[in-house]
Parts: sequence; structure tokens; C-alpha cells
Amino acid sequence: MNMRKSVFPLLLLASGMSVSGFSQVPPSSFVDPDAACAQLPTHAQLQSALTLARNQSNGGFNLDMWGTVVNRDGVVCAVAFTGADRGSQWPGSRVISAQKANTANAFSLPKLALSTADLYSAVQPGGSLFGLQASNPVDTFVAYGGDPRNYGQWNDPMVGGRIGGVNVFGGGLALYNKQGHLIGAVGVSGDSSCADHNIAWRTRNTLMLDFVPGGVGPDASRPDNIVYDITNPTGFPIGVSASGWGHPVCSAAAVTIAAGLPVVR
Repeated sequence: MNMRKSVFPLLLLASGMSVSGFSQVPPSSFVDPDAACAQLPTHAQLQSALTLARNQSNGGFNLDMWGTVVNRDGVVCAVAFTGADRGSQWPGSRVISAQKANTANAFSLPKLALSTADLYSAVQPGGSLFGLQASNPVDTFVAYGGDPRNYGQWNDPMVGGRIGGVNVFGGGLALYNKQGHLIGAVGVSGDSSCADHNIAWRTRNTLMLDFVPGGVGPDASRPDNIVYDITNPTGFPIGVSASGWGHPVCSAAAVTIAAGLPVVR
């Protein structure tokens, strides 16, 4: 059975829409994920890669995770978790993972990848992108609709919907296939933001969607890696990033792990 194809009518009904066309929301809120997500990982592939990454040392609290994949249009293609059930991870991290995926996709380009970690300093007061985090609200109907028992399953109610949202700390990465084409993004949430980034990176590497052409980071072999260059000058209320793309340190271990993450292909 094609899970993406079979879930589409269920998504319409779960969102208050009928196949005949009557709708409580605009029909464009959901699309056929079978067509929209053909180039992207399935639920099973995402869950497998996410679990493999979560089970490594990531410099965080060793917590279970949520992961979401979106396509280039911001359509949710898969949602998964690593724990025994949907309550084994922070419930709020489901939508955060989707926000991160949407953000990395929305602010990456065919030749320039921006991770959500890259955006942290730029959106602070006085930063070059201050206010960005309020620019693309989450579609709450997509985020919280449907039966919660399906959250994180192949038929998660977000699948096929455009989630929206902007998140500006670690855990979201653009996805580039072996032809170098930008095809969407992955978002991960459930631990410290630094650990989230490390887990997202390893998830993307396992999925072999890390043919990243370039980014703003100083390491050309990891161009959209998290950047740790924030200092706290005397008299400044917040830290200052030397590059403008820096992220706060969560733990010394997370910093060391990030420096040794797999190089992009």
C-alpha cells in the first residue's frame, strides 16, 4: 500500500474537509503528499535515521526526539519520533520540529544553505534579521488538527499540510539531493538546541541528503554547521557573534561533537 496516497483522503476528513469539496478551511491547506513528497524520505526512513542519530552522544540530555521533513513548498511529508510512544518526547517539540524544517527550507537557496542555528544571532535586537521570527506564523489548523493518537505516525495530521512557522535555534537543516538540488528540509526537536542540531545533522547524513553547496559557516566542509562565536563584551546585554551567524553554547560536549560531525558530500 502506498501510505502517502492512502492518507490523503483521511487528512481531508480529519481537517474538516470532505472529498466532495465542502470545507471549513481553504482546500489549498492540504495537498496530495504522494505527489508533493516523491523525492523525500518516507515516515519509516525518517524514523530510522532519526533514531540512529538520537542514539549517539549528542551533547544534550539524551532525550527522545521529534523529526519532521518538508518539501520545497513547505508541505509536511513525514513526522516521526524516537520514543516508545508520542508522550516519550516533549509534546511541544512536534510542532517545533516542523517549524525548524519550514525555516531551513524557507531561508535556504539552491547555492546557499542556512541552518536554523545560523539564524540565532541575526534575529536578536540589532541583528540583520531582527523580526524574522514573527514573519511566517504557524498554521495552527495544520499543526494541531486531527487525532493526536496519530501524531508521529505515517498518517500524522500534519502530512500534506503547509505548516509555516519560523524557529531560530539549532535543529533545522536544508536537504540537498545527489544532484545538488534543494528539495526541502528536516527539523529536529526534543533536547537542547545544540543537541537538536547535532541530531539533525546526523539524520540528514544517514538519509544521504547532505550534498550542501555552501553556507555562511567558516568550515567549508560543513558550510551550514552551527557556529559558536558569541562572546559577552562588557556593557552588552546580550552576546555578540563575531560573524553575525553565531549560536549560544549549550554544553562543551555539544561544541566538540559539532566540530566532528560528518563532512557534507
